[in-house]
Amino acid sequence: MSLGEFLLVAVLALPAVGAVLVAVTPRERVARLVGTAVAALTLVGAVLLVFGDHGWFGYGPAPAVQPWHQLDLPWVPGLDLRFHLGVDGISWPLVVLTALLTLLCCGYTLWRVPAGGSGRALVALLLVVEVGILGTFLAVDLVLFFAFFEVVLLPMYAIIAGWGGADRRRAARKFALYTLLGSVLLLVGVYVVVAAAGTADIVALTGGAGLSRGTQLAAFTLLGLAFAVKAPLWPLHSWLPDAHTQAPTVGSVILAGVLLKMGTYGLIRVAVGVAPEGARWAAPVLGVLAVAAILIGSLVCLAQDELKRLIAYSSVGHMGFVLLGVATLTATGIQAALIGNIAHGVITGLLFFLAGAVKDRTHTGALAELSGLRETAPRLAGLLGFAAVASLGLPGLAGFWGEAFAVFAAVRRGGPLWTTLAVLAAVGGALTAAYFLRLLRQVTHGRPSPAVGRLAPGLAGAELTAWAPLVLLALAVGLAPTLVLGLATGPVDALVGVLR
Repeated sequence: MSLGEFLLVAVLALPAVGAVLVAVTPRERVARLVGTAVAALTLVGAVLLVFGDHGWFGYGPAPAVQPWHQLDLPWVPGLDLRFHLGVDGISWPLVVLTALLTLLCCGYTLWRVPAGGSGRALVALLLVVEVGILGTFLAVDLVLFFAFFEVVLLPMYAIIAGWGGADRRRAARKFALYTLLGSVLLLVGVYVVVAAAGTADIVALTGGAGLSRGTQLAAFTLLGLAFAVKAPLWPLHSWLPDAHTQAPTVGSVILAGVLLKMGTYGLIRVAVGVAPEGARWAAPVLGVLAVAAILIGSLVCLAQDELKRLIAYSSVGHMGFVLLGVATLTATGIQAALIGNIAHGVITGLLFFLAGAVKDRTHTGALAELSGLRETAPRLAGLLGFAAVASLGLPGLAGFWGEAFAVFAAVRRGGPLWTTLAVLAAVGGALTAAYFLRLLRQVTHGRPSPAVGRLAPGLAGAELTAWAPLVLLALAVGLAPTLVLGLATGPVDALVGVLR
């Protein structure tokens, strides 16, 4: 077994074994320490995947997907199913982001465990969720992709229902029902592709693999709807605000930071890659839906009066920019989608950490009851201001590149439709700035409200430890976007090559 194959196995096996160890460790704090240590080792393995003789610039038109490292083993020989894993410049940043956010969330539980259950069970569930998300990003077999895609459902349902807010059970049921709908559509889409092509290998399927136009249209419709539910993309987004609002802080961070990315990654890697004719056929519709999500998400945020709910709805708009980039079917647009995914995971993960800190201290999320934060807790207010301006797309921070280049890609696509969509998306970007500035005015300015007036000015060391990597990443990706885009140039060019 080569080093790359060993790392692919280790990145999945460590959190799986770690979840079992955490579950059987009797002492609460020791169990959480074990989970955090396992998450740290998983992050090390994920980072090391970038090294090796993978030839970053060795991509060509056939096959379009050329993983840096691969592991291809028989899984169910009687059905010709294979345990096929791989990583490249499209999936690797998401693998690292998943491992990082899981580590930060597990470490956060060492300091604070939300009410509702044991911290040991929570950490074990976080590690199981990590297995499902990492497996989704690493699978290069459609059936294996579907299997890992489904692993996430039950543990995330348990996290929301067990440690969430007052209305957690309804939010968890809504999350489960919507996700099951997406799962059914994904299963049917996978069956359509595999039955027609005779293989589930994503490497062989990328570019259409001889699938007829009708099959590609049907497959893209089914797969696109399935991933739209998970992303979530408007109008299939209504589970998201409830799930985010009711989930515990660590659940919201994982949901926003990486679980949504399973949908957008699947849209790029599977739906667009496997059914390019379907993608070309649906591109105008995707563009219109993307801009609708940007505008509607922004307008709803302007009317929100609850902190976590506002941040949740902001994800609808940000995912709209990601979808707009994908819909252009250009290298610039797909690159915008990829960096938009990473930026959203980093920044929105930070926002939910901060929103959780505010709610834990004040016991309210109502914006009207949170005024004057900078007077009593200036450090917390400053971090909230940083995260907000990063999310609204301030140049120099990570949120800028995805939004700017999605609009630029639409302009470059040309024609009345795409030019109009670019203009409307730019208006949506202005509305994004408006609702985040409104948020900061309501929460950080003015006289301290009774809930804010009793806050202590300091921050816990555990909070700073969890938040600092996200602050640094938001700066690093904003100042050096090539950290993400440089790795993805080869595979994106190859993917666009099969779309032509």
